[in-house]
Amino acid sequence: MMGGLLNARWPQRILALPWRMILTISLIGAFAVVVLYSAAGGSMTPWALNHAVRFTIFLGAAILISQVPLRFWLNIAYPLYGVVLVALIGVEVVGGIRGGSQRWLNLGFMQLQPSEFMKLAIILALGRFYHYLPRGYASKLPGIWPPLALIGVPFLLVMTQPDLGTALMIVAGGATMMFLGGLPLKWFLIPGGAGLAALPLVFNMLHEYQKKRVLIFLDPEADPLGAGYHITQSKIAIGSGGLFGKGYLQGSQSHLQYLPEQHTDFVFATMAEEWGLFGGIFLIFAYGIILNWGIRVGLSAKTLFARLVAVGLSMTIFFYVLINSMMVMGLAPVVGIPFPLVSYGGSAMMTVMIAFGLLMGIYRQRDEEHI
Repeated sequence: MMGGLLNARWPQRILALPWRMILTISLIGAFAVVVLYSAAGGSMTPWALNHAVRFTIFLGAAILISQVPLRFWLNIAYPLYGVVLVALIGVEVVGGIRGGSQRWLNLGFMQLQPSEFMKLAIILALGRFYHYLPRGYASKLPGIWPPLALIGVPFLLVMTQPDLGTALMIVAGGATMMFLGGLPLKWFLIPGGAGLAALPLVFNMLHEYQKKRVLIFLDPEADPLGAGYHITQSKIAIGSGGLFGKGYLQGSQSHLQYLPEQHTDFVFATMAEEWGLFGGIFLIFAYGIILNWGIRVGLSAKTLFARLVAVGLSMTIFFYVLINSMMVMGLAPVVGIPFPLVSYGGSAMMTVMIAFGLLMGIYRQRDEEHI
């Protein structure tokens, strides 16, 4: 296999990559380093330098992933799902506890969050399922219960950690794949209505801190110095940034430690305070370009597996951006979803870069009619 990678076609494969998208991703990563440098009070440590190193390594890994044949991903879709599922069970048994949540496996050199990788594994597994599902079976029982099981088991495991945000993203990604796989929209309306009717019951099943987050989302001023502190300070930071921001290294909310988690979940607020509305537009616009490209890659692919996976991965990245930006602006409850490639953290960055590598691989092999 190594000989195949080093043959005469290797330079052609590299040239065939979507370098405009690689440049767009690199601009986001560079901007993230600038933001994290400011969040640390004008220092490359402890966040900016590590972020830059991780980003460079993971981008190189994404380019390598793009060279892997699609047949490989089709073949390992189910085994990969099984490995991640076992890792989630491992979290329940020997996982590390941080901040009251049991979500991580200690690998020595890093803390791995398996639930992050389930966001990708569910896309690949359902892509394979629908690739081989006979036409017309998506809305029949044999075409409905396996996807529901593939989604439901990891959802329940992640909810017990507890990690409501990641659990919801797994469901969102899975539901997207079921819709793309051919399940009519009306099939989502009945469960959706039942879900709304069951909200009081679901609310009572939440952990106490999760209940507080929901209540604070409905009325942040009810406890501005307690459970509502995060979102109150985040809205102050974003609002005070105005159109053009306070200026680089001039963010008072983050530098004076008023804004909690200014380098992770609330990094968008840190950025908006110093760069203003235009900084936010830059990030949203950059991800809009990536989303548009990813969907077009899916629409141009010749095989069902490639089409489903490309659009599913693009929507997964979109969910990251949508949920985090709404969360920090007070438009959604705080559920711990990072802003992709900007928030400090290894697992989420690795997940997004793997997704990007898969998208580049589908782009490179988009004209192949069989896998």
